[in-house]
Amino acid sequence: MNTVLITGSTDGIGRETARQLAGGNWRVILHGRSESRCRNTLEEIRESTGNREVEYLCADLSNQKEIKRMAQEISERFSSLNVLINNAGVFEHERILTTDGVEKTFAVNHLAGFLLTGLLLNRLKENSPARIINVSSMTHSSEMDFSNLQGEKHYSGYEAYALSKLANILFSFRLADRLKNDGITVNCLHPGVINTKLLDAGWGMCGTSVEKGAETSVYLASSPEVEGVSGRYFRDSRPCAPAEITGNRKIQDRLWNLSESLCGYSYDF
Repeated sequence: MNTVLITGSTDGIGRETARQLAGGNWRVILHGRSESRCRNTLEEIRESTGNREVEYLCADLSNQKEIKRMAQEISERFSSLNVLINNAGVFEHERILTTDGVEKTFAVNHLAGFLLTGLLLNRLKENSPARIINVSSMTHSSEMDFSNLQGEKHYSGYEAYALSKLANILFSFRLADRLKNDGITVNCLHPGVINTKLLDAGWGMCGTSVEKGAETSVYLASSPEVEGVSGRYFRDSRPCAPAEITGNRKIQDRLWNLSESLCGYSYDF
């Protein structure tokens, strides 16, 4: 039985991704900030799928200590991890600094996945072939202003979100290259314009169903068609081309080095 960890899986696309994979006889590790929401999601998925191999972990991904604690708990509780889906995301209209002094959108949407992936990398290697999937967006930015990466000069919720989604792709592509000989694939995706709380908070609009939104994540996690496929950006379960900047190695490395500095953590390759 394959094991998957899905961050931000008590609501929206993450919850539906968890439900579909549990229905496919996966062991699913849910994640959320709220104990009650985690417990309710666990019970609903177990009941609707008949799969008892569903567990949960609570952590605030805006807090790096919480991320480290969760990674340690995963290592202690679960002997296997085959797929990591960094799905959690936020949209903030105002500039908010986390307890670590980082702008919240950048912290949750990019740094949390960057840090958690690094902390779980050895466990994934132990269970290779393994897969890492980062949920990005077609709204990713086409340029990266490192002098305003955290809204230091001016803040716009839309710009902050677009930059964080660009960071997801840059991170995915660089990590894929670094893991090309380790039996771990790394891909990212646009889930679609989906009817979620984040879409409503950011754009005040409705989208298509969460069932549709989960399709590409489920495909990248489970399909034999993408076995060995790495360093690609997907939309509607098909590879497509993101912004040109995403292939810039200098930008990838600059973001990587900055991310390690902001997390106080260096990957051990």
